[in-house]
Amino acid sequence: MRFVPLLPSDRPATPVPGRWLLEAAVGGVVLLITFTVLRSVGLSGTLDREALLVLGALALAISLTRHRYPNAALLGLAALVGVLPSAAMLTAIVSYTASRRVGHPWRRDLVLVSAAVLPLVVSEIRLDYWQGGRWQYALAQGGVLAVVAILIPGLVGTAAGQQDQLVGALRERTAAAERAKRSAESESRIHERSRIAAEMHDLVGHRLSLISLHAGGLELALDRQAPQLSGEAEQLRQASRDAMDELRQVLGVLGPLGRDTGTDALTDATGTRADILALVEESRAAGIPVSFDWQGEDLTDVRPQVRRAVNRVVREALTNVHRYAVGATVEVTVAQLPGSVEVLVVNGPPPVPPTVTTGLGSGRGLDGLRERVAVLGGRLTVGPVPGGDFEVRAILPTDPAAPGARAEQAAGDGPALPPLLPEPGGRVRRQLASTVSAALALAGLGVMLLFGLGLVQQTRPYDGPPPVSAVHTGMSRNQVVSVVGPDSAPVRSAAAGREPARPARTTECVYPYTGWTTENDRLHITRYCFTDDVLTEISHFTTPMAP
Repeated sequence: MRFVPLLPSDRPATPVPGRWLLEAAVGGVVLLITFTVLRSVGLSGTLDREALLVLGALALAISLTRHRYPNAALLGLAALVGVLPSAAMLTAIVSYTASRRVGHPWRRDLVLVSAAVLPLVVSEIRLDYWQGGRWQYALAQGGVLAVVAILIPGLVGTAAGQQDQLVGALRERTAAAERAKRSAESESRIHERSRIAAEMHDLVGHRLSLISLHAGGLELALDRQAPQLSGEAEQLRQASRDAMDELRQVLGVLGPLGRDTGTDALTDATGTRADILALVEESRAAGIPVSFDWQGEDLTDVRPQVRRAVNRVVREALTNVHRYAVGATVEVTVAQLPGSVEVLVVNGPPPVPPTVTTGLGSGRGLDGLRERVAVLGGRLTVGPVPGGDFEVRAILPTDPAAPGARAEQAAGDGPALPPLLPEPGGRVRRQLASTVSAALALAGLGVMLLFGLGLVQQTRPYDGPPPVSAVHTGMSRNQVVSVVGPDSAPVRSAAAGREPARPARTTECVYPYTGWTTENDRLHITRYCFTDDVLTEISHFTTPMAP
């Protein structure tokens, strides 16, 4: 059973339709169990059956309003528990709920303190002014009810509400971080596609320019040698120009056609053995011990986009070594296998682990590298390996097919992100754990209530015999015991042989503890006699005190 919403809020919560009946049944069971336990030990109070039914129904109705009016429900039950101690566990539930949901600390503290004062005031009015009892006894009983039914569950609810606020803030931050991560990965893919588009523009555009140039020369030659064919050459030249314009338009959809410049410029030799060796030499010149191994034939006959991917993998891996593993040994291996090219860059742990990041990288190089490899239909794995090394491994097909389809697949794929909401199975387990915890907490509060009220009951509620308004004939034994206290064996022994005759058909008599003496040092004893659990006589007599 869920007593509170997930997050605290001052806004009233409307229970789900059908939940009223469940909560009413649970509240009724809690109220009945509490009354039964208190009645079995003589701590249920002196109210008759009709009053118990009316006040119990009122307490249950008030508890059902805790979702819409939590503060009013808490204050109402706090006043009622001073008259009906059996409503203590129901009040504890409402105190926990109200304290957990109220958002403003000053309002929560004000309501909690006011609710804790009400049992004291009501107990004082009921026991002192109405029934003529001792005010110390009334305050002690009200204090036990206030602590067990209001303060302890209220403080626990306050801590749970603060935890809910913290969890809510963490969920929001996690969601924002996931959105930022997705945005960064998307931007990285777009940037890499733009670079790929630029390379395609350079390669295909160069070929189309050559076709157009040769078509123009052919047109001039045909004008002199075969004028009837010059129109065919002109159509070829115009078609190549149109293809160039359409290529620019199509590739422009992927983004601005950015190009690498300077030492990173891509050429027809990019990705060959000489090119990779040049990258290795640059790292060696920077102080990084790099070993280089080339297996198989050179990649001069492999498609340019594959060679460019090989260059990107090696360059990105060496760049990360420069940034995050300065001084680490590096092994670069490129192997041309049947139908594929495998690139492996492994670096060991740095001599001195970096204490802080350099801040030089954008963190998107590997995302762009994954996009490039996925577009070609390859596979890229990045991460630590046993032994403390870090590995970047790429397997690229030498003859990639259907690049457009693979690009669409790569755009839709991505690292699986952890779900922000718990799975249904986890939610059921969490609710079950919450229910068990709530039951154990209520049981613990019940034990504390029994212990506290039992200690209070051992004291003298009255300076002398209780007034008729408090104890009168017709009451049950439990009602009498809840006012005067349990039977005292020493007092019973003192009354033996000195008490007046018991009424006929008496089944049991109770001799509560007393310390009241007369002026002649005689012990004043009050005897309560019952017939079939109904009080039929109240007798007062004195006995001599033992020397």
